[in-house]
Amino acid sequence: MFPCGLSCLSVLGAAGTALLCAGLLLSLAQHLWTLRWMLSRDRASALPLPKGSMGWPFFGETLHWLVQGSRFHSSRRERYGTVFKTHLLGRPVIRVSGAENVRTILLGEHRLVRSQWPQSAHILLGSHTLLGAVGEPHRQRRKVLARVFSRAALERYVPRLQGALRREVRSWCAARRPVAVYDAAKALTFRMAARILLGLRLDEAQCAELSRTFEQFVENLFSLPLDVPFSGLRKGIRARDQLHRHLEEAIAEKLHEDMAGEPGDALAMIIHSTRELGHELSVQELKESAVELLFAAFFTTASASTSLVLLLLQHPAAITKIRQELEAQGLGRACSCGPGAAGDGAGHWSDCGCAPDLSLAALGGLPYVDCVVKEVLRLLPPVSGGYRTALRTFELDGYQIPKGWSVMYSIRDTHETAAVYSSPPEGFDPERFGASGEEARGASGRFHYIPFGGGARSCLGQELAQAVLQLLAVELVRTARWELATPAFPAMQTVPIVHPVDGLRLFFHPLAHSAARDGLCL
Repeated sequence: MFPCGLSCLSVLGAAGTALLCAGLLLSLAQHLWTLRWMLSRDRASALPLPKGSMGWPFFGETLHWLVQGSRFHSSRRERYGTVFKTHLLGRPVIRVSGAENVRTILLGEHRLVRSQWPQSAHILLGSHTLLGAVGEPHRQRRKVLARVFSRAALERYVPRLQGALRREVRSWCAARRPVAVYDAAKALTFRMAARILLGLRLDEAQCAELSRTFEQFVENLFSLPLDVPFSGLRKGIRARDQLHRHLEEAIAEKLHEDMAGEPGDALAMIIHSTRELGHELSVQELKESAVELLFAAFFTTASASTSLVLLLLQHPAAITKIRQELEAQGLGRACSCGPGAAGDGAGHWSDCGCAPDLSLAALGGLPYVDCVVKEVLRLLPPVSGGYRTALRTFELDGYQIPKGWSVMYSIRDTHETAAVYSSPPEGFDPERFGASGEEARGASGRFHYIPFGGGARSCLGQELAQAVLQLLAVELVRTARWELATPAFPAMQTVPIVHPVDGLRLFFHPLAHSAARDGLCL
């Protein structure tokens, strides 16, 4: 009995010693990791590094960020203030919020900071993109892309966008089951970006396949920079290569098209504009530009569209005011085709033949719809912020921002803490952007409202994105009513893109059906 007991005690003692040693080694490693970053401060500056934690060796606080979402940043902001340090996706990061701090970052482009996305995003998007360009290459590419989002181009996009949105809303009404709005919005946004923006000729099967591939690409865009089997980066590279193969044929056709007339889509405009500047883009450059345009439009517009549907459902008074505004402008009626006229009963819709009745000018006559869109983007901005790299050590809010460190400015935190509005910033109140527009202009000028960033890298496609959301709001409100298919509203996931955790499952009903049933006249 005694030898067995002694043996068990010996094993337990050895296990305890091993655990103690492992704990000490882990503690030592974390201490050395923290010390390594403390010593990286710029000793030429007397200012301290911002408060914060660098997390665990190599992983930093990435896992906490992915699990906690927006709570990660808000909890650290409460603990450390509006400027704090952390370590995310393989890099030291200074997280910045607050209008004045964000203003310093956004207006410091090319002087204090330069654009810097995570290494994984740089690898996957490529080196020939606006996101990765700096200095003169950035200005030249921005000049070329500005034509894609000019007012003349938007005028050509709007009728086709309205047609796509009209068909989508009607298909939701025809569905005999709950609609997962976020998934539907992603599929819709990809179709609009691929067919209308890029001018790709894709049938439904090709579009669905390419959409799934693109979604896998974007889901792995923000991953640890480890190119090993089964890693997020490896999955992203595989999806990117598949996208590029699909795009090569379409790009080859564009390169050989007659450019005598006005280009009708973004790819043709990019080719035409660069030729006017005396340049000829390679197929690789065009593939990367096409993927970048899809990326800029895909998840962000799908996220904002889903948030619009959600917030209108939560605030029916806004729906009533939109209907009143549409009636006042003579736009209260949906297209004359009755529900079911263009459908096959299974949620598949074809063109009903009704001409689009909206244009940029018509949308400009709907100020309350514009206010609603602005408020959706303020309350639930699709992305949490943007990345920069410090070009030199500079001061921010009493701390040093060391040269070479990443800086991430926070859109969401800045919106949440803005104190310039007459109503609480956490509430849904489109009227804050109302008739006088003073709050909207003041907030924008002081960088309290930055859903599209600001400065030299403000989003070129912001007018297109807002037009899509305005068109969706109009088609929704005059075509459908909608209700939850779940017992309660879903929680919102905020990393890396804002969306409901369950995809927002809703039932949609055509207004004409409910009116006929209730004996009402529309």
